[in-house]
Amino acid sequence: MDRNAARPGRLARAPENILDASGVRRVVDEARRGRRDFIRSAFAAAAATAATAAVPARAADAAPAGDPDILTLPEHSRGLGRPVASTGYGSPSKHEAQIQRRPSPGLTQTTQASVSFAPLQSLFGIVTPSGLHFERHHQGWWDIDPAHHRLMINGSDAKMLRQPMVYTMDDLMRLPSVSRFHFIECGANSGMEWGNVAVPTCQYTHGMLSCSEFTGVPLRTLLEMAGADFKRGRYVLAEGADGSSMTRTIPMELVESGEVLVVYGQNGEMLRPENGYPLRLVVPGVQGVSSVKYLRRIKVGDQPWATKDEAVHYIDLMPDGQHRQYTSTQECKSVVTTPSGGQVLLERGYYNISGLAWSGRGKVTRVDVSVDGGRNWHTATLQTPVLSKCLTRFNLDWVWDGKPALVQSRAIDETGYVQPSLRQLRAVRGSRSIYHNNAIQTWLVQESGEVKNVELA
Repeated sequence: MDRNAARPGRLARAPENILDASGVRRVVDEARRGRRDFIRSAFAAAAATAATAAVPARAADAAPAGDPDILTLPEHSRGLGRPVASTGYGSPSKHEAQIQRRPSPGLTQTTQASVSFAPLQSLFGIVTPSGLHFERHHQGWWDIDPAHHRLMINGSDAKMLRQPMVYTMDDLMRLPSVSRFHFIECGANSGMEWGNVAVPTCQYTHGMLSCSEFTGVPLRTLLEMAGADFKRGRYVLAEGADGSSMTRTIPMELVESGEVLVVYGQNGEMLRPENGYPLRLVVPGVQGVSSVKYLRRIKVGDQPWATKDEAVHYIDLMPDGQHRQYTSTQECKSVVTTPSGGQVLLERGYYNISGLAWSGRGKVTRVDVSVDGGRNWHTATLQTPVLSKCLTRFNLDWVWDGKPALVQSRAIDETGYVQPSLRQLRAVRGSRSIYHNNAIQTWLVQESGEVKNVELA
């Protein structure tokens, strides 16, 4: 066996913060002038500089006398540590402080109506820590006093419900609860890549995606308690309590399935304020905007409402100029997170290709990985658990020989749907869309080991 094949390769992390404050200001200014090409070039230049700075010294450069981190007993092995419960709520190590969710400069005009991206390339397993869950707000976030928050349930006419209801948080938390793992993905995730390569790292290409264990009450239970007419009432309208008055139509068949949850818990604790505290909706498999945060009202009706965020936003522009409305399902999708854009392979040898796959229609059943741009595919191992409408981690052994490689992943779900290439998707959707880009992502591993975001012709 080639000794490089037996030796594990080393990987330098992707740059976490690729633009400084002055760079952010310049990108925002240029975006206001409509110069989107400048955004791509600024990202590319900053990423190249950050990646070069991130490359550590090679093992061959180490002093031959031995590793001082082994030979010298460290301070933490010679003294007392900090007292138990010295911090009432634990926080990450200071050595992991660079792993943060981050906004994309130039993407939005205000910081309140904006988005932050989860650092997918730095996470393990399938659960996103609550403090790293991506954010999408339309008028900023709030820390609402739960003692004064109410959930109202009413109907579009007096006969749609037997009894309109108002719930306090205490009322809701006394009801029997369920806990389930689900992903939430913004409909605009990967949207910047529709026309061409726009951003350098996995955090910015796919980071409007997170996965959590959610705890709450099935919406169906609350509607049954209110005596909803499920024959006439085939839609519900969910309304948030923030200043944007976010409202979304949800088909009743999703509610009847029992999957739609009125949620107060996330990853074993109460929701974080940025994630909708004290109450939100979670609609599994559907674009994230339908999982309304700061949930204040559910209205039962007999037709879609075509609210502002359904008639103007979160719609698909088609090649003939028409818009598709209510195309909410997040289709089967995947992305390789290691190796991915901004990372550097420091030497030839063994690497674990790892990534995430998900489908809004159910379970992922298979993920194929290619290292030659899709000419040949290899079936990856799915890491358990594999759950419906939840992130699934996949892995594949790979020996890098130091030559250029084009790394891709292709997911298949339990309905038989196969994740399309960008060329296949554009053949149907064109290149002017914003939402629902579930195309195969390509990472180029260069001979230098640097990994770039590329698009295959």
